[in-house]
Amino acid sequence: MNAASPAAGRADQAQPADRRRSAPRFWLEAARRWFAFGAPNAGRSENVEPGHSYPPAPEGETLYVIGDVHGRADCLVSAQARIDRDRGAASTAREIYLGDYVDRGPDSKTVLDLMSARAQATNVVALRGNHETAMQSFLAGRLPFAAWRALGGAETLLSYGFAASDLRRAEGPRREEFAARLPDVHRRFLARLGAFHRAGDYVFVHAGLRPGVALENQNVDDLTGIRAEFLHHEDGLGFIVVHGHTPVERVDFRSNRINLDTGAYVSNRLSVLRIDAAGAALLAPEAP
Repeated sequence: MNAASPAAGRADQAQPADRRRSAPRFWLEAARRWFAFGAPNAGRSENVEPGHSYPPAPEGETLYVIGDVHGRADCLVSAQARIDRDRGAASTAREIYLGDYVDRGPDSKTVLDLMSARAQATNVVALRGNHETAMQSFLAGRLPFAAWRALGGAETLLSYGFAASDLRRAEGPRREEFAARLPDVHRRFLARLGAFHRAGDYVFVHAGLRPGVALENQNVDDLTGIRAEFLHHEDGLGFIVVHGHTPVERVDFRSNRINLDTGAYVSNRLSVLRIDAAGAALLAPEAP
């Protein structure tokens, strides 16, 4: 697993809501439009079961892969409970999280609490998303608050106890104020995030790979932010790439990739993929 270097994330054009516990109105409206008219390459994403045959996991292993969480602690608790029920006492199971734990949803702090504890209790591979990079870049003074707010960072700050009035200031909260509220266990979790993980015939990454570039030469900005060049590539990539980052209405099973980002922050569906000796399939049917 290779560690990602900090870099600024790509900002969506959005303004956050002020209320802490209500779903951000902009994101709800934007997501409804996204799902109504179709995300890029969403045309074949209706089937919730694979339409392709996928290779097995490495011998003797079972992999559980979890898509973008985006501050939905409730969905994360439910997904982990499903994994625990399915796994039972198996000691060779591994959980792989595809990044974007924070922003947009209401409970980013709780999500990082849960992820930090989970990483101590079981076999976890936690990958970096562009939203973690943005959060760390804000803390390091490389990203202004306005740019992080456009990604949904205001909801993250609200979850750490900032008031709506703090976010209405032109300059927003100072990074020193946020740093003072960020638990050390969260810092350590964020510092250990990797850029990608390979297991047998699979590569797990937040956004995707740049076609034609060897895995070891991939740029972290592509691994955490690529879209069109990867999503529109229909030829082989050398691996089955399991990724998130670009929301789809249903898990998108392709011959060369599987997209697990089903927009949990607005859809209430945090998808979990199980990869074992039989190949890849959803752990359980998604809620309608």
